[in-house]
Amino acid sequence: MKLVSWNVNGLRACVNKGCFTDYFEQIDADVFCVQETKMQEGQLSLELGDNIHSYWNYALKKGYSGTAVFSKIEPISVRYGLEEDEEAEGRILTLEFASFYLVNVYTPNAKRDLSRLPYRLEWEDRFRKYIVQLDEKKPVIICGDLNVAHQEIDIKNAKSNVGNSGFTHEERGKFNELLGAGFLDSFRELYPDRTDAYTWWSFMPKVRERNIGWRIDYFLISEKLRPHLKEAGIDSHIMGSDHCPVYVELDGLTLT
Repeated sequence: MKLVSWNVNGLRACVNKGCFTDYFEQIDADVFCVQETKMQEGQLSLELGDNIHSYWNYALKKGYSGTAVFSKIEPISVRYGLEEDEEAEGRILTLEFASFYLVNVYTPNAKRDLSRLPYRLEWEDRFRKYIVQLDEKKPVIICGDLNVAHQEIDIKNAKSNVGNSGFTHEERGKFNELLGAGFLDSFRELYPDRTDAYTWWSFMPKVRERNIGWRIDYFLISEKLRPHLKEAGIDSHIMGSDHCPVYVELDGLTLT
């Protein structure tokens, strides 16, 4: 079973560039998750095949945030967001399958001036509590743009970025707490020492070409799923966004 996640930074733009559909067909994932769709319902006619089930969580604010999941198998249930009264930013989609929950997430950015860091940290606590509750029922797979580079190996210029949004001690600490609640970073589980493995690059000239990046897109899995982990990878050659797709392959799990 193959699962893919991609922050497309505007799905309509990614589709119009010809990047999204080509990759979607090429990768042939069982479940394909996207973040930062930046669109509202009805703004895009997306033909992905008759057997694909689509689920969307739109932000109320136009051109902002948003998540979607495209699955070959219809899930048992779908949940939109964390709580009924939360801010409608379209950040989370939870799909329940036979042997696991899949949580597609676009974690709030602390902003360059860190003005949203307090909200981000409070949101992280609520998210972790939610995930732990799911994990008590059946294993969980978390994917998406988590907006944090976990370790120095996950960012090109670590020393000069300490304290910056996405690499603060507080954000990295919350990531540690999430892993400590019973989850594994699938890529680092298989490739603990691999360097220059990034998923996001600034749009500044030559940055991506020189691979000056951050690894902020992940597949986290419940520790109990470790025996099923076959592969985890980064498709850094895929263009169309400032992020690239990431994927995980798991054996012995069923969607139905």
